[in-house]
Amino acid sequence: MKTLPPSDTTYLFLVRHGATDANLQQPYILQGQGINGPLSKLGVRQAAACSALLSEFPLSQVYASPMLRAQESAAAIAKPHQLPVQTAGDINECDVGRWEGLDWGSIERDFAEEYAYFRENPAKHGYLEGESYGDVAARVTPVLNGLLEKHRGESIVVVAHNVVNRVYLATLLGVPLELAPTIRQANCGVNIIRHNPQETVVTTMNAAFHLDGLTVG
Repeated sequence: MKTLPPSDTTYLFLVRHGATDANLQQPYILQGQGINGPLSKLGVRQAAACSALLSEFPLSQVYASPMLRAQESAAAIAKPHQLPVQTAGDINECDVGRWEGLDWGSIERDFAEEYAYFRENPAKHGYLEGESYGDVAARVTPVLNGLLEKHRGESIVVVAHNVVNRVYLATLLGVPLELAPTIRQANCGVNIIRHNPQETVVTTMNAAFHLDGLTVG
């Protein structure tokens, strides 16, 4: 078992949920907040692998988005520690509006102007009738920053989503939000954030070595 962090320090393990059938479709479709399916068989195995990795750490809290894919992933991680999964509503996935259930090829074909506008700057130009990356950052950042402050001296897990993780990592790294789509987040990939009064540092990003043979794409 790894040791506890210093009393003034929080370790946050920020995890993307395991794969769903929608993630595995070829081409994959945007799930957003409205498609709420469970983990696929592969996703269950990914969550188990992530659980095995994090079982070595003295976790005290496990938080998750309300979406079923995040809740199931978090439950697997929490089980070895006999912890409940706490739901944090404001870390829900990005609202992708009218593009929910569509793949990017269909979006580019059927919504060419709106797609080009989104691609130009997703920080300002949102998914059609949905959120922008800026919108997501505005609701997610205070929640995650608050957990870092609340849980000093603890190691905690947050299971969230692709866009949520991207925008928060971009914010911490000082990367412009319009470039956040370049930040890769594997299903059940792990990011580690260390926070203390002096600094907040992303020490590990998108670790996936525990997912040997279980990654998508």
